[in-house]
Amino acid sequence: MSAQNGPGSQGPNNPGPHRAQPPQVADPRQPNGQQSGVPQPGPQQVPPQQVPPQGPPQQSGMPSQQPPMQRPPRQGMPQQQPMPPQQPSNDRFRPRPQQGPGPGTQQPQRPIPQPGTAAQNHLGGGMGNGPGQPPMQGQPMQGQPMPGGPQMYGQPQVPAQPQLYAPPMQPRVYEQPRFAPTVTQEMRIRAGVQAPQQMVTETPWTGAVRQSRPVEEAPDSTGNIIRLVLAIVVLVALVGGLLLLALIGGIAFGVRLFALIGLSAIPLIGIIAYVLWLDRWKPQPKLLLGICLLWGAVAAVILTLFVSLVGEVALYMIGVGGMPSTVGAVIQAPIVEETTKTVLLVVIVLAARRHFEGPLDGLVYGALIGAGFAFTENVLYLAQAWDSGQLGGLFLTFAMRCIGSPLLHTTFSTCAGVTIGLAARKWPWWAVVLMWFPGLIVGMILHGVWNGTMTGLGQIHPFAQIAGLIVLSFILTGCWVTLGLILRRSERLHTLNMLGDYANTGWLTHAEVDMLGTWKGRKFGRQWADSFPGGKEEMRTMIRTSGELSTTRMRLLAGLGGETERALERFQLKKFSSARDRLLAASRRTAG
Repeated sequence: MSAQNGPGSQGPNNPGPHRAQPPQVADPRQPNGQQSGVPQPGPQQVPPQQVPPQGPPQQSGMPSQQPPMQRPPRQGMPQQQPMPPQQPSNDRFRPRPQQGPGPGTQQPQRPIPQPGTAAQNHLGGGMGNGPGQPPMQGQPMQGQPMPGGPQMYGQPQVPAQPQLYAPPMQPRVYEQPRFAPTVTQEMRIRAGVQAPQQMVTETPWTGAVRQSRPVEEAPDSTGNIIRLVLAIVVLVALVGGLLLLALIGGIAFGVRLFALIGLSAIPLIGIIAYVLWLDRWKPQPKLLLGICLLWGAVAAVILTLFVSLVGEVALYMIGVGGMPSTVGAVIQAPIVEETTKTVLLVVIVLAARRHFEGPLDGLVYGALIGAGFAFTENVLYLAQAWDSGQLGGLFLTFAMRCIGSPLLHTTFSTCAGVTIGLAARKWPWWAVVLMWFPGLIVGMILHGVWNGTMTGLGQIHPFAQIAGLIVLSFILTGCWVTLGLILRRSERLHTLNMLGDYANTGWLTHAEVDMLGTWKGRKFGRQWADSFPGGKEEMRTMIRTSGELSTTRMRLLAGLGGETERALERFQLKKFSSARDRLLAASRRTAG
């Protein structure tokens, strides 16, 4: 949380001369660079008892490629004029450091909402304000603290003296994301955002002086350390298992093992690259991603072999004998393999739900588990083909498994990840665990259909089996890739929608939401921040923290986390404000 000192502050109970406010950024949606939410001045009228103050000297810092900002002339009481038609512009998300207010510049004071019903006072409660601006609270006079401390949004104190009002303004309504629970008005009322002591203006990239406050330690840091230690222990154990499998493979296959690993790694590298590209918007911890990959390649394979061996022994002991190969391929293998692979998803969502808060996260985790399992399975099948049919059998198996159908296990494991992710965003833990079973059953069915189809077509003719493999693999691959693209876009809209709540409260501006909630906005933000010493790192912190805030906001809307989650929200908001203040300070030092 940042305080703003300097020429831009003005007291809420100050009936005397008004101090100059930092000017508004020109709204790119308005023609001729007119300011958003500020009426066009008419004839200059200065009340007899109102003396326009002198502003500070102008400060530079605007990038050279930006157009100059227009400032209104000296004015008294603002005259409301009809707003001209808006025009869209791709420049809405560009950061705009602007010059300080010139002499005689005066801004109208923000409207101070009056207390009313709960639906009116909380975020998005329909206060009747104009588009594009959050209702702003009055600021304390210089040298005086905020009366009463921080207030919940929509519940400001009533001023004791008459105020000047700007034209009414309305919080922006952001598009709802897909594949996410609909955010209702009741949810936003229940999880109202605490307003900051110093609300940002429509653009925070001004020359006003900000002081960055130190950020305290994150809540639940002890629990995070415990989870981190446990994750490292699991990762080390999986790496040890991988080395053990490599040792056994080296004894069995000799130097051929390196060729087998190289051939099996070709589809694995492609899947990992695509999954990491999907995960770029809000990257998950690399430690968790590594655990998922190694779980599929090591633990799931060992568990599958162990369960299959126990099943064979049990059948032998009751006198049934060996299980028919068709039954094992169509029924036993899908049930055992999909269970051993996706059980890790349940562990992750229970132990680290903050890092499993949507269907895209489930797709990422499930895909890596399936890719790791397919890698080890391909090594075994390629080795068996090499022993049986020499190089010809090796290349045929490679073409069918690694080239013709590389995404089978990835697609099967994704089903459980997506259903768990849909539930993790809103429902309690027991409902999230129950949602594992629908995705697990779908993955088993797809796996069984694949094995049964390949077995049946192989008995008809080898070419029929190859044709069926290509067709089914194309369908499954196309569905999986398309689902990833849809969920990736939905994740971006989810972030945009959640950050909009903070913009409508006063923590962020709508221009910042456009910058942090779009790919193009992030790109321009990083390019602009890179022109200042240390600015690019601060912009990265802002982008990363904005993703964390969207996760926290959704959990609060869903009623999860309680007071711990609210404390985490306050910590993340202060962290974001501090990074923004440091970035603005760097831009002013460079300009000076």
